[in-house]
Amino acid sequence: MSTEQPIAAGEPSSSAQPLPGDAGEGASDPSGIDHRRERIRIETERHRIVGELTLARDGYRSRVSDVLNAPERDFLTLTEVAVEPLSGGPTELFPYLTIARRHIVFAVAADGDGD
Repeated sequence: MSTEQPIAAGEPSSSAQPLPGDAGEGASDPSGIDHRRERIRIETERHRIVGELTLARDGYRSRVSDVLNAPERDFLTLTEVAVEPLSGGPTELFPYLTIARRHIVFAVAADGDGD
């Protein structure tokens, strides 16, 4: 018989692992893979989207082109996202956004000067 007590919803667990990104850039997930975030600008036919893409720190999937060209990946998830209609209008801000890869016309590294 186990001596561990169940944890009620909303109570922190002493064995909880931090989520990727909780510690900022260079955070690692429970599998031990280091990640980094790269700010990118994506354009679709109707929108300009600027956000952070999570990449592996080195090696496999460490470049934006690796993620964009991955045949098994149909969607990309960005965080800290700004979406601006190309036809004009207000920019909308979102904590995260998932975009279908097939809608991407082009993607580039975003400048750090407030795009």
